Amino acid sequence: MPNLVVTGAMLRCSQGAAPSTLTVTSNTASSAGEKPAATVDDYQPFANIAAFGVCRAMANPQVAAATSAANGVLTPQPCVPVTTAPWSPGASIVTIDGKKALTVGATCSCSWTGTIEITEAGSTVSAD
Repeated sequence: MPNLVVTGAMLRCSQGAAPSTLTVTSNTASSAGEKPAATVDDYQPFANIAAFGVCRAMANPQVAAATSAANGVLTPQPCVPVTTAPWSPGASIVTIDGKKALTVGATCSCSWTGTIEITEAGSTVSAD
């Protein structure tokens, strides 16, 4: 069974240059290992998902403009996550306040073509 994800979990974006962390805001009552447990609704940029250093995605207008100005040499720009949909798939059985619990294996998409994944859950509590 996958582990429950909690505040402080480590994240990685396929277009970002640095790891990031998750902050749980969808739940304050349920915890795993004394840290708030995440739900699939913890996907808001900056509130839940911190920046990943710099972004390398050409779909990001800032990266495209900087790369164009550098005569086609990829020029990464500061990451500004644009996540517009919940994590998927989430736990198949465990819910928190009526929402699917977030577990390792779930992903979240950034509008700039990045796929965000959980690299460390921050908890050893299993759920599914």
